[in-house]
Amino acid sequence: MYNFDQIIDRHGTGCAKFGELGELFGSTELTPLWIADMDFAVCPEITQALRRRIDHPIYGYAVAPDSYWKSIRTWLSERHGFAVDREELAFVPGVVKGIGYAVNFFTRPGDKIIIQPPVYHPFRRVIEGNKRQVLANPLIFNESTGYEMNLSELRRLCRDERPAMMILCNPHNPIGIQWSREVLAEVGEICHEYGVVVVSDEIHGDLVLHHKPHYPFAACSDHCAQMAVTFGAPSKTFNIPGLVSSWCVIKNPKLRRDFYDWLEINEFSTPTFVSTIGTEAAYRNGRQWLDEAMAYIEKNIDLVRDYLRDNLPQIGMVEPQASFLVWMDFRRLGLSHEQLVDLVVNHAHLALNDGEMFGAEGHGFMRVNVATPSSCLLDALNCLKTAVAEIENN
Repeated sequence: MYNFDQIIDRHGTGCAKFGELGELFGSTELTPLWIADMDFAVCPEITQALRRRIDHPIYGYAVAPDSYWKSIRTWLSERHGFAVDREELAFVPGVVKGIGYAVNFFTRPGDKIIIQPPVYHPFRRVIEGNKRQVLANPLIFNESTGYEMNLSELRRLCRDERPAMMILCNPHNPIGIQWSREVLAEVGEICHEYGVVVVSDEIHGDLVLHHKPHYPFAACSDHCAQMAVTFGAPSKTFNIPGLVSSWCVIKNPKLRRDFYDWLEINEFSTPTFVSTIGTEAAYRNGRQWLDEAMAYIEKNIDLVRDYLRDNLPQIGMVEPQASFLVWMDFRRLGLSHEQLVDLVVNHAHLALNDGEMFGAEGHGFMRVNVATPSSCLLDALNCLKTAVAEIENN
């Protein structure tokens, strides 16, 4: 039903993907495959629902209708088998903002917070910017089996360093791992034993590939449910991050009550009508759009894998289990960090996410957004091929 091959000009719309190219990459003449939004038109039912409301001439104070909360609960139940009661659910104006709220509420300056690099860079920024300490539990990388959690080290850190919190990325960004129920249950057991609150970022949870399941952390065991502060959103799922709508789920009333009261008192949990209308339309009417978008993204991932194998065997990729982001491995080119950035930006004329922004463990990698028309993705790969040939021939 939907045309994901359509090339849509996003210039002049205030989008970060194009608007920040000059500041971040030093050139506006780049193909942007970096920030994690899609180049696809949103589900028409979302646009129609917003247009109906925008056409009303008064934009007054809004209240979230019961149908909004029900749409989230129904989605989580039907899509992921995650049963959520109304009182366990709250609005937050963005997942990173929600993580920031949780860091400020549940921890104190100087407290230690665990992250698992290479991982989404705002985790580190939120921790350090709020005068907390990053406690790294790096993922283990095996050339043949890929990445896995270092659970024995996680237990040691919790025992010896006494962190107040862990920020979990589930599915993991930038690598695209959907953690198994067994791994998540063990994380829950460890953190419950040592009293570590687990903030689970599940914004990519709807984007698991090839119809595999997403395992919400809070649903993996009783221990997980007791320690979990879960954040998610329709934003990545339906390409609506500009509507700024996210949600929080906390099962444990001892964690939930004071935090949700604090959010409400400070009006952090008050949504705009744009947020509620867009979210409800997405969760009620977006299933077919999402299924078709994911099938298209799966083909684009196949395109990248096959292209690298046939044309750029020096560059590898980690096969993602979730999301539209591909973790590409440039290490066999033998370039320094500066040389790799120069290759991508100044020779291939691409804007990709530099692997080192996700931690030192990302050295030699780049994160590539493949949620774009296949023709654009193929053009970008051809530019990369040409650029690699240039530096290898010089």
